[in-house]
Amino acid sequence: MRMVFRWFGDGNDTVTLDQIRQIPGVEGIVWALHDIPVGEEWPMERIQEVHKQAEAYGLHLDVVESVNVHEDIKLGLPSRDHYITNYIRTMEKLAQVGVKVICYNFMPVFDWVRTDLHRATGDGSTALFFEMALIHGIDPMELVRNINENSTLTMPGWEPDRLAHLTSLFEAYRNVTEEDLWNNLEYFLNAVIPAAEQCGIRMAIHPDDPPWPIFGLPRVITSQDNIRRFLKLYDSPSNSITLCSGSLGANPDNDIIGMIHEFHDRIPFTHIRNVRVFDNGDFIETSHRTQDGTVDIAGIVKAYNDNGFNGYCRPDHGRHIWGEECRPGYGLYDRALGIMYLWGVWDSLERSRIVKEKEASTV
Repeated sequence: MRMVFRWFGDGNDTVTLDQIRQIPGVEGIVWALHDIPVGEEWPMERIQEVHKQAEAYGLHLDVVESVNVHEDIKLGLPSRDHYITNYIRTMEKLAQVGVKVICYNFMPVFDWVRTDLHRATGDGSTALFFEMALIHGIDPMELVRNINENSTLTMPGWEPDRLAHLTSLFEAYRNVTEEDLWNNLEYFLNAVIPAAEQCGIRMAIHPDDPPWPIFGLPRVITSQDNIRRFLKLYDSPSNSITLCSGSLGANPDNDIIGMIHEFHDRIPFTHIRNVRVFDNGDFIETSHRTQDGTVDIAGIVKAYNDNGFNGYCRPDHGRHIWGEECRPGYGLYDRALGIMYLWGVWDSLERSRIVKEKEASTV
């Protein structure tokens, strides 16, 4: 397991590279050029700038999250070929600085959706929260205003320039079915995966968050069956998944441990985080500790260990603790605590395996 940490860039993150390199076992950053409009080709000089910044602190940038997919590709519009060409050109540049994995998603309009970015938890911390009843009654524009309210930092997946055309986007998706989205995803894969193979890059799709339709928009990467279908669309190691335990864990019916055992050779990158799901469908993000949420984090780490996982792992959303002022979900303290919990479980499993091998060799 190779530990990495998401970083939003110089001047766009409350966490510094110097702080990241002090977290035990962290070897690289998960990054992107968040100010480049979706669909545009990334400039090589900007890519090299981030490479130099990371290199100065002994950190690699093997994982990019995300090279976002333009809505015209998801909609299957004639203009999609232009944006796919830009995507491939960006990928080719990223390969030149050593990028191995590109995490992306295929969710229409919105990426992750939450209704409260600072829900009080009872111990003085706050966390991201999803209220099922509220999402059925809230206007999407109101949700956008709530997400971006008083924020001086970009929210991944909620960039104002992209959501400024929200009304027209909803109109464009009015007649797009789930099968249409599958077909448009397959078209994208058929164009991009051969280029990824040539670049030595693994494209790793992120599950929908939460894993069900929102505001009538179709979503397809939601379950074990759908992931199985996705991987069959283009059978190649370069067509893979970013397995996110928090996104998939919002639906208690999802067997995440079973997914790891089935798909482990197609998981180059994993997000490990916990959520507590309530009977009414609401959920709140918790610490990474297993007993604090609904997701069996210790069991998930064991499944990775059992399968010899050597891919990249990052702690995902953390709570906001100890008065930290940060991008919601992306502070330093709770994610660093999460890393140490994950390492504790992993190291215990490794120690147990070594002891068992020694005992077996003396029999």
